[in-house]
Amino acid sequence: MGNKIVHVAAAAIRNADRQILIAKRPDDKHQGGLWEFPGGKVEPGEPVVEALQRELHEELGIDVIACRPLIQVPYHYPDKSVFLDVYEVSAFEGEPWGKEGQPVKWASETELESYAFPAANKPILNACLLPDSLAITPFDCSDFSDGSDKKLLGFVEKALLNGAGGVMLRLDGLSNVSSTDTSSSKKDAIGKVRDLCQSTGNFLSVNCSIELANALQLDAVHLTSERLVNIPERSAFYGRWLSASCHNEEQVAMALEKGVDFIFLSPVNITTSHPEARPLGWERYKEIVSQCTVPVYALGGMDLDDLNLAIESGGQGIAAISAWLTV
Repeated sequence: MGNKIVHVAAAAIRNADRQILIAKRPDDKHQGGLWEFPGGKVEPGEPVVEALQRELHEELGIDVIACRPLIQVPYHYPDKSVFLDVYEVSAFEGEPWGKEGQPVKWASETELESYAFPAANKPILNACLLPDSLAITPFDCSDFSDGSDKKLLGFVEKALLNGAGGVMLRLDGLSNVSSTDTSSSKKDAIGKVRDLCQSTGNFLSVNCSIELANALQLDAVHLTSERLVNIPERSAFYGRWLSASCHNEEQVAMALEKGVDFIFLSPVNITTSHPEARPLGWERYKEIVSQCTVPVYALGGMDLDDLNLAIESGGQGIAAISAWLTV
């Protein structure tokens, strides 16, 4: 017989400095001694948000003013199964403190990964660190002699200025660039966009082969659904972030099995780039996302106005090309 699933409401609480509050579990409890995102059990029939408000008041002495869905994580330990319903709390009253004697700490995003969390909390950590919107570059910069490098950097700068939290660098044919060809204009493109994102503190991932990503010591690589099939296991990529494009439940299951950190699910809406593709629609998107254990971006026909809908549907946010061309 399987373990009974414990429904837990948890919170990623942010202060005005974008720090996140974490608490240490008592040594005598399940996963004791590890840090966690505060929260507690949802009582039978209790609305999740009410449970979250109750638990945070009881544990931390704060009252939630504003929150929104962040991620849902089903996780099975050998001795216990949990379903984490996680919300991002952006406004609250009171000064949080450990009312039950637990240590609490405000940690910056750069500090979070230095703390030891239960395994079930890793997707929450990833959701906290990832932006809610990604701009996908639209240009093929095979030859910079035509000034396409200026087009690329101009697009990236405009997208970041207008609220994109990160960039997915997509250069056609990038997987065909030799990992030893250091003079390649495509590698030059990566370097320029990487410098720009690092200077502004924005996330960058590159859609290319694992081999090239490792050769260039990239921190994040994105795999097409075709490349996903060929990657043997998560350890084949040496960087921090591995993501993949998925178009159905089978591909999502494969991505999860191979240990990706987040997913693009598409097409959600009708898209001009792939007009022949049948869109999933928001209800189907929501259904598939509810079965995922990693953050999921909505892709395909996205408009900036779709961001809240993607989040309310359980997703991390949106990824788009054309939306950033028209702002």
